[in-house]
Amino acid sequence: MRHPPRVSEDLRQLVHVGMGGAALVLRFARWWEAAVLAGVAIAVNAHVLPRLPGWSLYRDAGRGRRYLSGVTLYPLAILLLVLVLPERLDIVASAWAILAFGDGMATIVGRRVGGPRIPWNRAKSVSGTAAFLVFGGIGGVLLCLWCRPVILPPPYVWYSIAAPLLATVAAAAVETIPVRLDDNVSVPAIAAAVLWWASLISADSVAAFATMSTRLLLVTIGVNGAVSIAGYVAGMLTISGALAGEILGLIIVLTAGWRGWTLLLATFVMAVVTSQIGLRHKLRLGIAEGRGGRRGGGNAVANTGVAAAAAMLAALSYAPGPALVGFVAALAAAGSDTMASEIGKAWSGPTVLFPAFRRVPAGTSGAVSLVGTVAGLLGAGVLGAIAAGTRLIAWGALGPVVAGATIGAFAESALGATLEERGVLNNDILNLLNTAIAAAAAVLIAKSLN
Repeated sequence: MRHPPRVSEDLRQLVHVGMGGAALVLRFARWWEAAVLAGVAIAVNAHVLPRLPGWSLYRDAGRGRRYLSGVTLYPLAILLLVLVLPERLDIVASAWAILAFGDGMATIVGRRVGGPRIPWNRAKSVSGTAAFLVFGGIGGVLLCLWCRPVILPPPYVWYSIAAPLLATVAAAAVETIPVRLDDNVSVPAIAAAVLWWASLISADSVAAFATMSTRLLLVTIGVNGAVSIAGYVAGMLTISGALAGEILGLIIVLTAGWRGWTLLLATFVMAVVTSQIGLRHKLRLGIAEGRGGRRGGGNAVANTGVAAAAAMLAALSYAPGPALVGFVAALAAAGSDTMASEIGKAWSGPTVLFPAFRRVPAGTSGAVSLVGTVAGLLGAGVLGAIAAGTRLIAWGALGPVVAGATIGAFAESALGATLEERGVLNNDILNLLNTAIAAAAAVLIAKSLN
């Protein structure tokens, strides 16, 4: 009887780290050449490596699904980055390095050193995360600087140093989330997203913003802190939720102004009020919001993190208009999604699984109902109207905002129906994707109408 080759974790990680050296070619290759090389790597990893005798790079769970194993997802992620960012191969190279050196060394050091575990994910160690930050940061900076000369116009040196470090922190944080989404997908995706976001920031705008924000800092800390404390005392927020709300609210009021903060407050109030509608009914069915309706830190970041990032672009880039549309759409998506979910569960009308449209019980991940969908549209319209009424956006952007929020909601439902139940994604990641998709869709729709 023929036995499958034994998997070697050490060999897997050495190959994982060593493949980062291939990113050096991005300084000399055109984007299509890099795409071809990544495509060849996908074919080799999927069809050649499994046939080699001796030690295997495929874990037992990955042998039956070659194209979904980490060995194949690694070059596939690089290929997608090249296709999405053909003019910014420095971003591709830096994200690749963060994946190779950060994620790879995190596993090696975590297995060898061990030590204290991450509180919210006992499968991850503090030593592994520290290794991710050190090796991923160094690799990301070096590869970003290496590819800098071929980018026209070349990015500022500060960008090639600071942006990879920020991207490494974000990727390391995502890597600790206890979900089954493969790190070979999540790490380069979040690293590239942060690098792209940082590439839009203007040094001149940062200098002007620093001068202006200093005057408002103490006032905004006090006012926003008072609201966060009140939310905790009233049973709306956990301690982590209050802390996250203080930080995110501070970012938004400093970058989007008091009008932006007013919209954030309206979104929060909408979420809290709608979660109380039909609470007894939802408790009886076991589909009420956890922790008695209190919002935690993860929930705060998932629902307002994208909005905060968009608000920062509104203050720190040369394109404040599109950034504010994205900001409003992200908050509208967060508020309307909660409104749709809570009202839909309260009424418990017929619910179907999207996109299969199969009848399922209320509260099922990915389920939609007519009442919930109408409530979501209404919520997005109300929040968009508040933004337009306060002149945060033009009235002409109201349609794109509502459309973007609706697209984000249905995308979240589709992902929830297919991936959340299997543990690939969790509710916080789904909420983050909802707001990100809504912001991107609203900006693209608004741009197409101008």
